[in-house]
Amino acid sequence: MVKIFSFPAIRPAEKDAGNIASVPYDVVSREEAIECIQKYPDSFMKVIRSDAALPNAPAESEEVYAEAKKNLNSMIADGLLVKDEKPGIYLYRVKQGGSIYTGFVANVSVDDYLNDKIKKHELTRYDKEIDRTTHIDVTNTHTGLVVLLYRDPGNVFQYIESLIPEGQPESIVKMDTGVVHEVFRISGEEELKKIIRMFEKIDALYIADGHHRAKSSVNVATKRRENGTITAEAERFMAVIFAENRVKIHGYSRLVTDLGEYTQDSFIKALGDKFEIRKYGEIDDTVFRIPPLKESETPRHVFHMYIKGEWYEISCPVENPEDTIGSLDVSVLQKEVMERMLGISDPRGDPRLQYLGGARPLSDLQKRVNKGEFAIAFSMQPVKVETVLRIADEGNIMPPKSTWFEPKLLSGLTLHSLE
Repeated sequence: MVKIFSFPAIRPAEKDAGNIASVPYDVVSREEAIECIQKYPDSFMKVIRSDAALPNAPAESEEVYAEAKKNLNSMIADGLLVKDEKPGIYLYRVKQGGSIYTGFVANVSVDDYLNDKIKKHELTRYDKEIDRTTHIDVTNTHTGLVVLLYRDPGNVFQYIESLIPEGQPESIVKMDTGVVHEVFRISGEEELKKIIRMFEKIDALYIADGHHRAKSSVNVATKRRENGTITAEAERFMAVIFAENRVKIHGYSRLVTDLGEYTQDSFIKALGDKFEIRKYGEIDDTVFRIPPLKESETPRHVFHMYIKGEWYEISCPVENPEDTIGSLDVSVLQKEVMERMLGISDPRGDPRLQYLGGARPLSDLQKRVNKGEFAIAFSMQPVKVETVLRIADEGNIMPPKSTWFEPKLLSGLTLHSLE
């Protein structure tokens, strides 16, 4: 069984939600975060990316984390953010295109993470883990959501969805993209007890998004246990929980700063030793996935490469389809291209390798290569949700940034104090 907990969230005043809510800290560059704060002075971005509020300070300096705490406290003092008087669970609904995603925000147990009842499928990157650990510790608040999945025995999602009341949500944010985010507070004692009881029959939760936020929350709890300052709330962390068949996965793109000892032509030629390489031709660069040129009757690795102003399809047979990790496209890319050819053996920490979220248009990859910021880009195909859960059940770890889950949720609509 897994444990979930209600909690009194810190939330925007209803009229301010649209001006406060922001995209998560890790989907924008520092420059994009600065633009957001300039356009929306009350944006929660100045808390989760306080380095953008202090553009002349080093990104991970003590000054930056102190700024995050100051900005958060100011928003509370000014009444922009208000703490609920009683605990609740918060239904979070996203309307995106023709899809509706419904989950709920609750607290989960640090011990369930440590005891592997909250299962992981990726390792964290050192720099991001240190950053979020310090951020949570200094602000004394969980400011971002960990996205968790559960295998629904058949009636949990149905009950959660039935709790959405008719009428206006307590928070609603309409994005320029047309995506609508809504939060409904559930505070009835019987409803809260029933949700918690339902999860007593669920064996595991799976991290879909937010490995760094989860690990950093556990780091803070461990530190406070050791120094004797732990509180009941610090033994938990905030998550939004979805049924596993109610989310989508996209690929996660890679960008590399240089080709090492290769020229562009020699790199393409050397790829031919392992892969079949075909020029792709024109693509729709407003979308975020390139479909394979043709379907294969046998399992094949397929990914797409942008270099020299052109897209190429790179493919090869899957050697062992029963190997859940080795059969991933990102695994063969890491082993055969990043490590063997480019010498990037540490995908968690090598500064030559950067990642771009899977829901960003392909034009973003092209622009960064065309500007000379990067030498090459790779666009990946998505994996299936069930594949991710099976890998976690096996205790295996996918390469970093193997999945980009949707919906992507906003920051600033629910916060959890560690007090």
